Amino acid sequence: MPDAPLPVRDGLNPTRLRLPADDRWTTVLGYLLARFPDDAPRLREKVAAAEVVNEAGVPVTDETPYRAHSFVYLYRDPPVEERVPFEVEVLHRDEDLLVVDKPHFLASTPRGRYVAESALVRLRRDLDLPELTPAHRLDRVTAGVLVFTVRAQARRAYQSLFDERQVAKEYEAVAGFDPDLSLPRTVRSRIVKQRGILQCLEVPGEPNAETRIELLGARGNRALYRLLPHTGKMHQLRVHLNSLGIPIVGDNFYPKLYDVAPEDYSNPLQLLSRSLTFTDPYTGRTRRFVSERRLAAWD
Repeated sequence: MPDAPLPVRDGLNPTRLRLPADDRWTTVLGYLLARFPDDAPRLREKVAAAEVVNEAGVPVTDETPYRAHSFVYLYRDPPVEERVPFEVEVLHRDEDLLVVDKPHFLASTPRGRYVAESALVRLRRDLDLPELTPAHRLDRVTAGVLVFTVRAQARRAYQSLFDERQVAKEYEAVAGFDPDLSLPRTVRSRIVKQRGILQCLEVPGEPNAETRIELLGARGNRALYRLLPHTGKMHQLRVHLNSLGIPIVGDNFYPKLYDVAPEDYSNPLQLLSRSLTFTDPYTGRTRRFVSERRLAAWD
């Protein structure tokens, strides 16, 4: 995807819109007003202020003709958000990388109702790093080591490490304990995410998800596990532990889906990205970053 013709502003990227193949509109503004009718006054203000541009960076005016399949960029007004009451801790920073210890309940990147209240936007604002970009992601409810690239020139090199499975990931989880379950073991299955269904499903077929599971300790009906994923399917660790009959403590998706209020921080998912290890693409040296957080259900 080409770079946006508008810079990051207040920690947020501009929104990129592709104009559909439709002959109902004669101007770009007409389309925008029809798509976002509740934002009509602000859209007119942004067009007047030259804050809506095409892919070449040319400002859109009231009369700019509609051209199907072209792109426009603009800043959307972020929603009003309650602050997630947990801080991001910096583990490492250099000219290429920013490595942080993400808390539970903070999104990695803007999504849905969490825009400013995401690790990416907070760190861009707090550290004045407009080019900051995630090298990978963690679920909002998962805590631990999260890697960002600091400058645009370094993005591809580090993102490729994750894309090509060249990063050794180690997680910890507190989950149910079954003394009859033989561990360590490697779980392989096929995990799919179907549109309109919140849970991921294990289905018959060629495995696309693999996790090694090791027992670190047991207390009563709970245990602490080391999880070593070879792949990175959505909800993979949660699905695999649940498939063994030992769901993760605090998981409101598996085995049963139930609602949790957005501001309810009382029962965090007991899953932690403990460490990441990889060979640096620039220096050739091994780099390892370790979370300093603890899982409350175990401590």
